[in-house]
Amino acid sequence: MSALRESLERHALALGTLGTLAVLVVTFYHPVGSVLLQALVDGGRLTAGPLLAVLADPFYTGAASGLFADPLGVPGGVAAWLADVTLSPFDVPPLGFGLVGFTAYQAALSTVASVALGLPGAYLLSRFEFRGRRTIRSLTILPFVLPSVMVAVGFLAMFGANGVFNDVLGVFGLGPVRLLFTLEIIVLAHAFYNAPLVTRLVTAAWESVDASGVETARTMGASPRRAFRDVVLPQLWPALLTSALLTFVFTFMTFPIVLALGGLRLATLEVWLYARVGDLALTEAAAIGTIETVLTLSLTYLYLRYEARTAGTTDRGRPLPRRPLFDGVGSLADPVRVALLGYGAVVVVVFVGPLLSMVVESVTDPSGTFTTAYWAFLLDQQTAAAAGTVRPLPAVLRSLAFGVGTLAIAVPMGVVVSVLSVRGGRGSRAAEAVLTAPLAVSGVVVGLGLLQTLVFGTVLFGQRIVVTGAVAVVAAHAVSAYPFVTRNVAPALGGLDPRVVDAARSLGASRVRTLLDVELPLVSTAVLAGAAFAFAISVGEFDSTVILAEGVDSATMPVALERYIGNRSIGPSLGPATAMGTVLLVVTAGSFLVIDRFGGRYEL
Repeated sequence: MSALRESLERHALALGTLGTLAVLVVTFYHPVGSVLLQALVDGGRLTAGPLLAVLADPFYTGAASGLFADPLGVPGGVAAWLADVTLSPFDVPPLGFGLVGFTAYQAALSTVASVALGLPGAYLLSRFEFRGRRTIRSLTILPFVLPSVMVAVGFLAMFGANGVFNDVLGVFGLGPVRLLFTLEIIVLAHAFYNAPLVTRLVTAAWESVDASGVETARTMGASPRRAFRDVVLPQLWPALLTSALLTFVFTFMTFPIVLALGGLRLATLEVWLYARVGDLALTEAAAIGTIETVLTLSLTYLYLRYEARTAGTTDRGRPLPRRPLFDGVGSLADPVRVALLGYGAVVVVVFVGPLLSMVVESVTDPSGTFTTAYWAFLLDQQTAAAAGTVRPLPAVLRSLAFGVGTLAIAVPMGVVVSVLSVRGGRGSRAAEAVLTAPLAVSGVVVGLGLLQTLVFGTVLFGQRIVVTGAVAVVAAHAVSAYPFVTRNVAPALGGLDPRVVDAARSLGASRVRTLLDVELPLVSTAVLAGAAFAFAISVGEFDSTVILAEGVDSATMPVALERYIGNRSIGPSLGPATAMGTVLLVVTAGSFLVIDRFGGRYEL
């Protein structure tokens, strides 16, 4: 027995690695690979037909479709277009972007808006001291645990035709402003999610700038502006470019925000892919998913390469001193501080407004009168016997159960990948990139792959294997969640004193025993924070769940919320959806409290 135990301990890490790879092969690589193969293989023969059909369609690629439909005719087409150009900058011949171009265009606009909204926050948090600064810094992690479909409901409640924003404008005799189903509201919602990411990453970089470098520049005669340009700014660029690249990737793969706020009229690749799955045009959907996956994986590879090149280049000396934000009445005459106060007002409207509006709209009718009708509606749905009714309580319990199931899979996987990534050595960076691939593949593509493999069935050794319902949903959630465990645990493991591990090994402890008895207890807070992230990701996951949820038996809280958005049975308001969104907000806020308490090292 003792020999068996020693053998298991000796090989436990290898077994864990094989188990992690096996889970990933079944729940990610095989399903996603099946999507790619469907776009590249027809009747057992390799073909580029489905991909070329999409790439050569002006609907998808706009003016660039000629590159694939008639490559030899491109020079003549470009010459004809240039011949129509006049000297007036406002009289340029139209150039179609297509669906791919529009997706990249809205992602670029969202990136610019996120950077513009996030940079002042980084300046405020890193250069000024005030009461509540640490709390606000912690809140920058909140968007990562907020379900996107819930945020969409918040934006509908805030900026809808009868929303709080127009109500406030009406008090001053202004408005109404109609923002729904416009590109502006989508860009604003994307900024809600990604501006805190910019703030968090740039703040961390700014706080790491060594004050002695700035002081040396000043003693050599450099003005404050010159010292900032030559000393501080070069150290902020890596964080700024990293956050911008991540924002572009995230918004390129956006789904619930565009689906709820823009619909098919402003569809992105992801939304159109979902629509084609609904129309059972699976080959075309596979081609769209393949193109999207290639683009996002390429961008993620660039991000990882850039992160590896810039790791450790930031100074870790004495930080720059912070100034008090409020320093007497004279502060009100400082244009910088006045601008920051104005920035605070914008933050309240963009970040606090949607969530607060959702809660307020759940207890008020369109006339502004207090009502409990929407909560009573949820209770009525609970007892309704009509077919197709999504009952709220089972959806809540199902989300919590799926979250627990996700923890059981995602946490061990995340710890194993963390150990592999911090061990270093040849190929460790490539292994980390491969094992982090789920971050770069959209949930709709994963859901489509799971639908085509596990749900529809896969023939293995002559037997058709079919996995449906809760198991398929939990598998999809675990794939989405385990990278977040890794991003918490890996930095903590990497920061341990190697002498502690060496001491345990010198006393005869195996590698696994050292991990279990020494390393994991020392990084238990990071593991707990990663688990809270995994739970929150599962509770809020919508992209793949909406594809895999069969009827009403697998509906989770986000899916139920999406169904209630279109429910107008008790009036034209969003009432039922806002009530369900409030329930979802309470659950995810609990996860945030755990992350805030234990997740101080999380930097993505």
